[in-house]
Amino acid sequence: MLEDLKANNRAWAARQISEDPEFFSRLSQLQEPRYLWIGCSDSRVPANQITGLAPGEVFVHRNVANLAPPQDANYLSVLQFAVDVLKVEHILVVGHYGCGGVRAAVDGRRRGLVDHWLHPIRETAREHRHELDALPDETARHDRLCELNVLRQVRNVAADVFVQDAWARGQSLSVHGWVYSLHTGLVTDLDTTVSTPAEMAALG
Repeated sequence: MLEDLKANNRAWAARQISEDPEFFSRLSQLQEPRYLWIGCSDSRVPANQITGLAPGEVFVHRNVANLAPPQDANYLSVLQFAVDVLKVEHILVVGHYGCGGVRAAVDGRRRGLVDHWLHPIRETAREHRHELDALPDETARHDRLCELNVLRQVRNVAADVFVQDAWARGQSLSVHGWVYSLHTGLVTDLDTTVSTPAEMAALG
């Protein structure tokens, strides 16, 4: 199986060079992405393919259920590097319908360490339990919880000191919330874009 992967890699590299002989030499010089993608580790949700962006055009951070927890050093390191060093202009928090991490957070089964990681989603479900209970079926409730999770992570990102400091120094930076559909391949913009401290305050 690994030999297949290595053969795929050689074939891919050869195709890139045949289409653009300077591709790798250019790519190796500098990365200047305009976007930071904070998404789920799910193998069906590849950032570059979904957005039609080439290597070098999007900086990517992925974890189970696309969380942006303020206590996670891995996420914070990516965020700081993207904002302070790469000077990205857009941070995309991207969940997806049918997320196994979101479902695992609320299905009542115990899984070990990941249960601790998913705790913020259980908090979100409790905070919005009346809205979720009013929905007609489990699929609708799960889809809405995926959206609510994205909205919570947008608030986490926008409230972070690295983002707040970027705005204070006049850096152009916006945080967006999207949800991707595995069934259609399309993203839904949740119409939650935060570009200023005032917009952050309005989120509540």
